[in-house]
Amino acid sequence: MKFNITVIPGDGIGPEVTEQSIKVLEAISEVYDHTFKYEKVLMGACAIDETGNPLPNETLVSCKKSDAILFGAIGDPKYDNDPTAKVRPEQGLLKLRKELGLFCNVRPVTAYDSLLKNSPLKEDIIKNTDITIYRELTGGIYFGIKEISDDGQIAFDGCSYSVKEIERMGHLAFKAAQSRRKKLTLVDKANVLETSRLWRKTITKLAEQYKDVELSNMFVDNAAMQLILNPKQFDVILTENLFGDILSDEASVIGGSIGLLASASVGDKNALFEPIHGSYPQAKGKDIANPLASILSAAMLLKHLGLHSEALVIENAVQKSLELGITTQDINRENSFSTSKVGDFIVDYIHHQEDSNINFKNVHMGQSTII
Repeated sequence: MKFNITVIPGDGIGPEVTEQSIKVLEAISEVYDHTFKYEKVLMGACAIDETGNPLPNETLVSCKKSDAILFGAIGDPKYDNDPTAKVRPEQGLLKLRKELGLFCNVRPVTAYDSLLKNSPLKEDIIKNTDITIYRELTGGIYFGIKEISDDGQIAFDGCSYSVKEIERMGHLAFKAAQSRRKKLTLVDKANVLETSRLWRKTITKLAEQYKDVELSNMFVDNAAMQLILNPKQFDVILTENLFGDILSDEASVIGGSIGLLASASVGDKNALFEPIHGSYPQAKGKDIANPLASILSAAMLLKHLGLHSEALVIENAVQKSLELGITTQDINRENSFSTSKVGDFIVDYIHHQEDSNINFKNVHMGQSTII
């Protein structure tokens, strides 16, 4: 099978982790006889530096015609630390989501047994946690009317949602719950916000079409607390843009490293896959960034293309790398491996799936890890 993939390496560690994902996809193509054609384009701070535009038109055109988009990271300190900047890297990603109609963000959160000790939370609390967060991505306060008074003393950000926007998210979340443990939690602030009351009313009505799914409601402040106190109670979480942004990042502590969290942003025609760890500029160019979130994002990309067996192989390879300690310093500081060496291990596993005997000396030397 042949697929066209737009690659947006982006800023910071984005190019480094994306390079590992492409290596992994190439290994999949070799073993399973697929063809992936890549087109690399600019977005973010690197695009501003080169073109003055955080989302060049060439990038948008490439994304629209591709079968899937693999994205690295966005952001740069020179913009983060300048509140007066009129053009910002993140504007490129927000515009891309809007232009492509990527209205649904999906973020799996898994507590790997081999990494339970890495989390600041107690092992008995997080063990067996398996959550998928469905976050609305193109509405709400991030895309509302923004105003500031002439004297700079008052600022305003508007938040609005329509029934249509809520319903399309609801259908996806309910269907996901049907394929999992049949529990859906709607997170809102319906005791205060009118938009949240519309969410609750709409999802409650929609639940009549999914009688096999247990629907519960939770205020966002309580949900933030419950994610830490008892994350295992959640199966699928559905929420709006701002709440989803905050809760999904909070949930990263459950897995022991934000470098393990992948995500998909999907619409009716296009889909983008990215790690959620951000650009991490302190690690740029040092070959120390964790590539597993990007690699797991590539696995989600394969599922989107209908290549479920291939995606499972990648997920198994990541699981094996964690079990054997083939990890970067964010997970194992005392005996860590480089970004590229972790990628090499995943590639080697894909080529030698039947043999899990690992030669650690060869991992460091960059040779085959299988003996």
